[in-house]
Amino acid sequence: MNKNKKIIAIVEARMNSSRLPGKHLLQASNIPMIGHLIMRLKTVKLVDEIVIAMTTLKTDDSLEKYVKTQGVNIYRGDENDVMGRVLKASIKYNADIICEVTGDCPIIDPFLVEHAINTFLFNNISYLNNARHGLPDGMGCQVFTTEALAKSYDLTSDSKDREHVTLHFKRNPKIFPTIYLPALKEYYWPELRVTLDDEDDYKVIKTIIKFFYKKNILFNCTDIINLIKSKPELFKMNFENIPK
Repeated sequence: MNKNKKIIAIVEARMNSSRLPGKHLLQASNIPMIGHLIMRLKTVKLVDEIVIAMTTLKTDDSLEKYVKTQGVNIYRGDENDVMGRVLKASIKYNADIICEVTGDCPIIDPFLVEHAINTFLFNNISYLNNARHGLPDGMGCQVFTTEALAKSYDLTSDSKDREHVTLHFKRNPKIFPTIYLPALKEYYWPELRVTLDDEDDYKVIKTIIKFFYKKNILFNCTDIINLIKSKPELFKMNFENIPK
């Protein structure tokens, strides 16, 4: 597969999270969480466009208002049929290849996204996942073709498949040739959470962003790991056992 294919990063996001309502507009260093994610995805050279795929619920109106100021695309669809929401977003914006990132990954490392897309392009596969084998939670992405997602969508009506987008890929590797990328040694810390799911997660991510903000706003996964290991006192609210 070559790079004349249109690659779109699609980010699923919604404001009515039960554990942390409104999380995508929570701020760190005066930038909303979704703004940090958009800023990072804009630096991924292989990504042609970014789409924030939110719901049609009234609660997402404020999210749409902010996203429009960031110069990226918007798609609004069914809250529960996330698979359909991503598929319809990809069709609307003419994507050949989708790089799927959740809105819960505001400090994802752009290098890891680029590496995942590159690996996908150089292999004859339908689906790639870089999050299963060792990366910190919050650093993962998935890459697949719109064609494969459309096929998957037609083959399943299971509510769990429709909710989790790629679950049907994972259950059917014979239909959808797959690669699970292992984490390189320097990135390996599967127990580490830098994902945005609850209040403690927000405190951790906010602390990380505040530490790096004036030095390098595009800090990477290695920077995060080194910070947490070198200054465990900053993160005692979330990590009981930090490896040296």
